[in-house]
Amino acid sequence: MVFVRVGIPAFLAVLTATPACVLAQSANPSSASNPFFGSVTLSSASDEIMKLSLDEAISRGLKNNLGLKEAESGERIYQGEKNEALQEFLPTITLTGDTGVYQHNLAAQGFGPGVFKDFAKLLPAGVSEITHDTLTEGQIHLSQTLFSGPVIAGWKAAGAAERSAYFAKMSARGEVVQQVATAYLHAIAEASEVDNAKALEQEDQVLLRHAQAEHEAGTASNLDELRARVELQSQQQALIAAENALEKTLILLKREIGIDPGQKIELTDQAPYSELAAGTPEEVRATAYRNRQDYQNLQNQQVEYKAIHAAYRSQRLPTLSFNGYYGVSDVTTVGTHGTFAAVGTLSVPLFREGKLRGDSESAQAELSAVDAQLDDLRSHIDQQVRSALLDVNSSLKLVQVARSNVDLATRALSDETDRVDAGVDDNLPLVTAQATLAAAESNLVESLYRYNLSKLALARASGVLETQYRVYLGR
Repeated sequence: MVFVRVGIPAFLAVLTATPACVLAQSANPSSASNPFFGSVTLSSASDEIMKLSLDEAISRGLKNNLGLKEAESGERIYQGEKNEALQEFLPTITLTGDTGVYQHNLAAQGFGPGVFKDFAKLLPAGVSEITHDTLTEGQIHLSQTLFSGPVIAGWKAAGAAERSAYFAKMSARGEVVQQVATAYLHAIAEASEVDNAKALEQEDQVLLRHAQAEHEAGTASNLDELRARVELQSQQQALIAAENALEKTLILLKREIGIDPGQKIELTDQAPYSELAAGTPEEVRATAYRNRQDYQNLQNQQVEYKAIHAAYRSQRLPTLSFNGYYGVSDVTTVGTHGTFAAVGTLSVPLFREGKLRGDSESAQAELSAVDAQLDDLRSHIDQQVRSALLDVNSSLKLVQVARSNVDLATRALSDETDRVDAGVDDNLPLVTAQATLAAAESNLVESLYRYNLSKLALARASGVLETQYRVYLGR
């Protein structure tokens, strides 16, 4: 049987190539380096502005993201491999039928002249050296493996590979949720920077008009007007840079979720903020062991390699198979009669110990490697959980400090504005206070973004990102 004698190494080699989910992000986002930055675009851009919420963006990503499409294709490949392995257990039934006219040269088949003379005495019409007949027959053939250790072990390996591919797909879904949510939150942060830059530009325009009026009235120097103009132009530059950064971030978001890059979109969600009641490292780690798809994926790879090792070892066992057929033949002048055969075959491998032992040792080495990877992943999950908890706690404190800084900078700017209006100070301290407030607001936007990213990372480390990202973001 092909699976037993020839196909096992090739079949098991395919099983060992279980797809792994790409988790690393490229410094230059591109689907060529990371398929999760690409997608299948289903429709072209329209003139209407598309309103897009975070939930809608994630839903589109789960339908169209290129990385997830590749993981789903990998799962279907292993489903096909499992079906091929299943076929080895099933009987193979073949129906054949044929009809034809056959001509026979009796002399060429060993009938000498003496034989023809003897038959001529018995048959008045004599016997011709050339005869012919018409043969019509139909047969049904049955072939089935009754016992084969490699077939049984290969079936188990195929099942483990299919489950491993499933968890690889689920891990890819988590990656899509994280990538899309990160891009969406980044776009929200960039949009906040644009709003802040626009507000500061409007304030600078007002200050410039005041400085011009005071200079014309003779109550302020030309230097105050120059400072106000420089500050306005600097803020205009900051606004241009912020708008450009926002557009580039939106293009990346659209590429990840299958929207044409030229389509205009409007984000409908604001930056979420809520304090997260995270558990202890032990509690989060236990949750991760139950829910992490990459952990379950590696566990199934371990089962798969154990089955592969068993398949190689079981090649030493005999293989029992059955083959048979039943047919009906109709021959001219003879009539119809049945034919059948029933053959049982017992195959015992001999003088193959070197190859069998080599295959078994190679499979054992691969299994040991997977065992080591699984032990390392347990430690890695613990590390990720603890690091994510530290990031959540520290980024929350940074948000609180950033909010306080914005309040203080706002009060300082208000006080300085009153002093300038009262003629106590020139506009240099006012420009400084404006810059301080702008930096504080930008820092708050960045802190909120980092805090939300740290919560997403914690949900991913726990293995619950796809189902609970709303809870972790406080939406």
